[in-house]
Amino acid sequence: MSSIHGHQVLEMMITSDQPYSTASLIDAITQRFGPDARFHTCSAQDLTAAALVDFLAAKGKFIPTDDGFTTSTSKICQH
Repeated sequence: MSSIHGHQVLEMMITSDQPYSTASLIDAITQRFGPDARFHTCSAQDLTAAALVDFLAAKGKFIPTDDGFTTSTSKICQH
């Protein structure tokens, strides 16, 4: 199984134009990429959807809103 870059999740969030909670983002990731999908980032590998969300939150990739959080293109590294 191939690994999906975390940037694709951030891009999915931007395209959806809606706020997420941790649980709703994990659900959206699972629905989009499948329950067995694994993810990687520039500095981590073999992450589950839940582990990816925790990782992205710890890296400051989410923007708090009144209804949860979103992200923006400025949060996606460009290398």
